[in-house]
Amino acid sequence: MTSFRNIGASGSANLATVAPGISEALVATAMGLMAAIPAVVGYNHLLTRISRINTEMSNFSSDLLNIIEKQVTKK
Repeated sequence: MTSFRNIGASGSANLATVAPGISEALVATAMGLMAAIPAVVGYNHLLTRISRINTEMSNFSSDLLNIIEKQVTKK
């Protein structure tokens, strides 16, 4: 927005007018990426761990039910 205000005030879009606004936007973008990338990596890590735990729990419950079924059918 600063760049557009400066262009409107000066009446021309030269590098000296636009550069400060562009540099602010680039810094803001870099800071946003520094926050977003670790958040996405952490989210994916947690999602993968939850999926693995879910699979292990499902396998355990199936094994337990098989053992109980074998014990019940023996009698």
